[in-house]
Amino acid sequence: MAMATTDSTASTASTASIASIASVTLEVADPEAVRGFYAAFGVDRYIRLRASEAHSTGFRGFTMALTVSGPATVDGFLDAARKAGATVLKPAAKSLWGYSGVIQAPDGTIWKVATSAKKDTGPATGEIDEIVLLLGVGDVKASKQFYLGQGLAVAKSFGGKYAEFTSHESGPVKLALYKRRALAKDLGVPADGAGSHRIVIAGTTGAFTDPDGFAWEAATSPASADPTAPVPA
Repeated sequence: MAMATTDSTASTASTASIASIASVTLEVADPEAVRGFYAAFGVDRYIRLRASEAHSTGFRGFTMALTVSGPATVDGFLDAARKAGATVLKPAAKSLWGYSGVIQAPDGTIWKVATSAKKDTGPATGEIDEIVLLLGVGDVKASKQFYLGQGLAVAKSFGGKYAEFTSHESGPVKLALYKRRALAKDLGVPADGAGSHRIVIAGTTGAFTDPDGFAWEAATSPASADPTAPVPA
C-alpha cells in the first residue's frame, strides 16, 4: 500500500509464497445487523462475519484498506458506506501520494479507501483493485521475521516502518505490517486500545497467534480461499 511510502529502497522477494491469507473473519456483536452494511459498501464477498461478545475498546490495531482506480471510485465507496451507516473518520482528500478517505463501519471495523491517482481519467468503476489487511504492530522488523517463520514471503519492506507479503492468486486479501501508532495517526484515531482485536485470519499456515495478539486459524476448506463463496455468519 502506498500508505507507507518512504524514501527507503523496497526489497522484493520471490513471488512463490508458501503461505498467505485465505479469508478474513470480522467478529461482530450481531452478524445479521451488519451484513446489509457490508453488502451496500461492496465488500461483503471479501470478508466473513462471526458473532462475538469479546470485550474491545479503542483502536483495534488494524484496518482493511481498499485500493481503487481513481478519486471518483474512492468517493463512490465512501458515499455508499456513509449512507449505509458508517462514521466518517477522515473525509476523502488529496495527499502527497494520492487521494483517500477513512470510515468506521457500524461494527467498529475501520476501512480506508485510497487511490494513487490524484485525477480521474474516467467515471467511477465500483471495482476494487486490491484489499490489504494492514496490522498495526509494535515492532515491524520482529513481526516480519515472525511471519517469515510461518512461511510467508516478503514482497516489499521499508526498514522498520512497513512490510508487505506476497499473496496467493486465489486469496482475496494481502497482508501488510505498519507501526501501530503510525497506523492510528494515518486513520485519524487515538492509538490506545484494549481487549480483542475482533478479527480472525485464516491461512494456509495453520493456527497461531502473532506477537501482537492477532489470531490465525487454519483454512478448513477450499471455499475459505474463494472470494466469490457465500459469506457465512
